[in-house]
Amino acid sequence: MACNSSTCNSSGCYKGYEEEEQPKPNTKAAVNGGNSCQNLCVKCKVNEPVCCGIGGENSRFCKDCFKNNLYGKFKQAVTYNAMITPPDKVLVAFSGGPSSRVVLQFVHEMQYKAQKNYDANKDKSLPVFGVGVAFIDESSTHSFTSLHIEKAIEDIRLIVSNLAPPSKELFVVPIESIFSSDGIDGKERLKELLDAVSDVTGKEDLLIRLRILLLQKIASENGYTRIVLGTCTSRIACHVISATVKGQGYSLSADIQYVDSRWEIPVVLPLRDCPAQELNTLCSLDGSLKIVELLNGPCSGINGLVSSFVKVLQEENPSRECTIVRTAGKLTPFHFNRVPEIHDSNVPSATRRHQKRYTLKPNGSLSSDSFCPICSSPLKKSNFPSSLRSHGNQQNPDLIASACSSCQFQILPKDPSLMEEFLSVLPQQMITKAKHGDQGDFSLLREQIQEFLLSDGENEI
Repeated sequence: MACNSSTCNSSGCYKGYEEEEQPKPNTKAAVNGGNSCQNLCVKCKVNEPVCCGIGGENSRFCKDCFKNNLYGKFKQAVTYNAMITPPDKVLVAFSGGPSSRVVLQFVHEMQYKAQKNYDANKDKSLPVFGVGVAFIDESSTHSFTSLHIEKAIEDIRLIVSNLAPPSKELFVVPIESIFSSDGIDGKERLKELLDAVSDVTGKEDLLIRLRILLLQKIASENGYTRIVLGTCTSRIACHVISATVKGQGYSLSADIQYVDSRWEIPVVLPLRDCPAQELNTLCSLDGSLKIVELLNGPCSGINGLVSSFVKVLQEENPSRECTIVRTAGKLTPFHFNRVPEIHDSNVPSATRRHQKRYTLKPNGSLSSDSFCPICSSPLKKSNFPSSLRSHGNQQNPDLIASACSSCQFQILPKDPSLMEEFLSVLPQQMITKAKHGDQGDFSLLREQIQEFLLSDGENEI
């Protein structure tokens, strides 16, 4: 986990972000000879090692240094990509697993330090960002007993309540509530939708999209400006291979970046550089990081095969997942793979300077005017039929024409006579996206003409 390059952004050492947390080395222990040093943490030279990095054969790090190294990766991702700024309200998606538990803990520690700095600062120019937690109850799609899910929710409430001060609001929302705006029985509608998808992989991918839509709904209704996911290196490595197999190569780079602003509420991945093995190790070492076990069952279809394949690769070479992600990271990102700049005059100038300092300006980024209404993947213009505009005013848009090839093959019904029934059980958000899919995302256009727009404080002439 050591690094010799100042620009390294892999799973190695994040020295600059953890030095302030490190205890001073014990000089007496350091000079007692090579044998004693071998029994000490290679980082602090004080404590006994209890764990190692993903590439190490022997235990090399003590618990505190191991946690500080992981926190350094998290903090660098957050800072370098301007994921969280002082005026933000952050919604952390919590599933109960090690990845979401670690990201929730790190966001809390970051908020706690910001609160301490705010209390000690007389200027009070930078406010402290707010944090909320969202748990999506998917018991209606799995064979959970009511007692099991009630116990899990009670444990989650206890975990969130212990992360204070500052206090955090918890949202426990069933996944079928994505249909609540339609005024119907959500469970029955969800069952009909999933039964209409015959492909096992398509059904799993559709559930993932419904989960994202519901998180967007929770964040939008409660004033949150960021959604934080606990997606780690291992999950991204599996997605790189599975997306390639599914024919989603064009849109792959949009899904594996630190920031995804194609949604109304930007989604950020601060654990992108943290492998699952290290997150699991941290949870086992730190007794305060309690996880909630929900037996969702293993993935099947393409997702299950890819997960098993990557697991075998990881056993042969512990750094294989990081290599996959670094290689895929060379793909050109899209224009929405960064946090939108703040142009609101009501936001303090110190906040705008802070964001401008850390916001990336990717050169040569890809642009996309159209998105798949099912999975929201960006569509290549050359593959997007010009006749689609004729469907925009129809009550039921032609999803076959506007959907990506992967969704056409795995999710949409093959029989055209079943399309009407399938459309009737889709969430309204997807129907709306299909109707207005040709309008695209105007964030890039606004950025290009920003210098010609009047600010809020200027008078129109």
